[in-house]
Amino acid sequence: MKLQTAIDRVSLEDAARLAKQLDGKTDILEMGTSLVKDYGNEAIRRLRGELSQTNLLVDSKTIDEGAYEFNQAFHHGGDIVTVMGAASHATLQACYEVAQKENKTMMIDLLEVSDEKIAAISDFPEAIYALHHSIDREDKLDAVGSVADFHQKFPTIKRLAVAGGIDLPQVKKLAAQDLLEVVIVGSKIAKAADPVAAVKEFMEAIHNGNN
Repeated sequence: MKLQTAIDRVSLEDAARLAKQLDGKTDILEMGTSLVKDYGNEAIRRLRGELSQTNLLVDSKTIDEGAYEFNQAFHHGGDIVTVMGAASHATLQACYEVAQKENKTMMIDLLEVSDEKIAAISDFPEAIYALHHSIDREDKLDAVGSVADFHQKFPTIKRLAVAGGIDLPQVKKLAAQDLLEVVIVGSKIAKAADPVAAVKEFMEAIHNGNN
């Protein structure tokens, strides 16, 4: 299981500083949607410049003009780019084709996507499918239960991620469950008093759980 650390709702300077601190310490650094909207391609280039050992995910949440947005994000330095599962199959196909051509990765954000739609878009074997619990919802994500339920419903989908208020106890359980490719953690690392110490804790939890 890989650790993806999400940076959101901060200045570009703060994001770049955090990226530099976490390079080589987290598997994937996520440039959150707020950074995409606030700073655009400049932020992709800036964060890419701080990362030599960690992959960069651009959380563009593409829902239309898939080929254009994916080409732009990859051109400026992204390794993984997100598209919304609610997008049309044609948009998902366009994004997937760009990702495959560039030898990069498409992540499909399944926020508020029905089981019927997931079944209809389950034909992208190299994509990562991300279970995503909205930050605006008041209820707390049962990550372990959600992952187990998803795996039972969609056994052909092999690459799976989960996001939404994930904390250290959940990461330990998810690592032991061993069904995920990527666990996405945001504020528990990015807003910690010592992000480097926090990311080390999460990585240790993953490795101990996988043993």
